[in-house]
Amino acid sequence: MGQPAASRGRTATPTLGKAMLNKYARAFFTRVLTPFAAFLIRRGVSPDTVTLLGTAGVIAGALVFYPRGEFFWGTIVITLFVFSDLVDGNMARQLGRTSRWGAFLDSTLDRVADGAIFGGFALWYAGHGDDNALCAVSIFCLASGQVVSYTKARGESIGLPVAVNGLVERAERLVISLVAAGLSGLHAFGVPGIQVLLPIALWIVAVGSLVTLIQRVVTVRRESAEAEQAAADVAERADEARDSGARGSEAAK
Repeated sequence: MGQPAASRGRTATPTLGKAMLNKYARAFFTRVLTPFAAFLIRRGVSPDTVTLLGTAGVIAGALVFYPRGEFFWGTIVITLFVFSDLVDGNMARQLGRTSRWGAFLDSTLDRVADGAIFGGFALWYAGHGDDNALCAVSIFCLASGQVVSYTKARGESIGLPVAVNGLVERAERLVISLVAAGLSGLHAFGVPGIQVLLPIALWIVAVGSLVTLIQRVVTVRRESAEAEQAAADVAERADEARDSGARGSEAAK
């Protein structure tokens, strides 16, 4: 988590708000977590170990607490382990070990963690939450999040930049869902009416994920057509050059 892979092609330019949030939030947490990351390195802990433990903690928080409706404590546990996403990347940079393997492991386990969170919501609504519609929305959030990530990875794997900022990407999905879940959990402490925040958040994530999926599919279709046209233009110019060379040779004879 947080171990970057080498990028290919163009990347989408982030919006001003996202760029500022990224810049200042990352700088703050880097200062806070660097000493802890250095401590783990001195103890011989590897970035991959932190990645695995962080994912295990998120899965436990989501699948132990959420299906029982304990959204506040589940969110607290998940949030604590989500910080491993920054710690392992910090460790990798200090060690100079940013690698393709680290990026692959990070991305793969991110999908597992996301699945556990929305799976926990689905289990709650399928059981004691007793709401089939919200169970279906939770499952849609789980599936669409995986597909949104896949479209970008698949597009990049065939040589396209997939240069688009989606409406609701992974960070937005997690922040919206976890904040709403944590606040909804305050209903157990006597805060009235606040439990409606989680259903609202799930609908927002579901619609936003659908819009993001459409944005990425449209972008890949456009970039694919542009790439094929560029390749055809190159081939046409090559054919013209060969024909011109052949005519020159005939004239010389």
